Amino acid sequence: MAVQFTRLGKEIVMAVKAGGGDPNTNSRLRTAVQNAKAVNMPKDRVEAAIKRASSRDEKDYDELVYEGYAQHGVAILVETATDNTNRTVANVRSYFTKYGGTLGKTGSLDFVFARKSVFRFDPGERDLEELEFELIDAGLEDLFVEADEEGNDVAVIHTAFEDFGKMQKTLEEMGIEVKSAKLERIPLSTTAVTEEQAVDVLKIVDRLEEDDDVQAVYHNMAE
Repeated sequence: MAVQFTRLGKEIVMAVKAGGGDPNTNSRLRTAVQNAKAVNMPKDRVEAAIKRASSRDEKDYDELVYEGYAQHGVAILVETATDNTNRTVANVRSYFTKYGGTLGKTGSLDFVFARKSVFRFDPGERDLEELEFELIDAGLEDLFVEADEEGNDVAVIHTAFEDFGKMQKTLEEMGIEVKSAKLERIPLSTTAVTEEQAVDVLKIVDRLEEDDDVQAVYHNMAE
């Protein structure tokens, strides 16, 4: 949870730096605050991050993406936010090397992952077939239900990367309370592995996720 709060704190800082400290006029900040609430990040910590980001003394973060392969041909994409790019690239490269992977060039996984806007909300008693029709003009590509970590149903919306703002505004206007709204990397194809091979892949995934500079890790390993 501490790592998750750190990542959300960075996202809040970057949002404020990019568009100001008012969530009402800064959609990226509004989304970051919304995501923080979804994981029960304390309100005072959210407010402190916004205040800190508004200070001229607060450091800026560079958002960088690293791409490569873990063992057994599984593609790995790493999103980072860092105030020291030399440290970050050195760490990421060392993790790939230590766990038998290889770090590739930027853009080398463009054919493996698509960047999508992903929204999650409680479906309740809502008619999802009707909602699907209503959201077409907002860029809806897919709407389905999955189970969260507690086994509860969660409705998931996928749209194109560039339709994030349009879908976010439409859901707000419809009064749908979104649990999370993110830009995610969705694998276009998956790589099948055995249970033993999956353990090898998860070692590098887990190590990357432990790094303070890492915001998100995606892979295309089949379930």
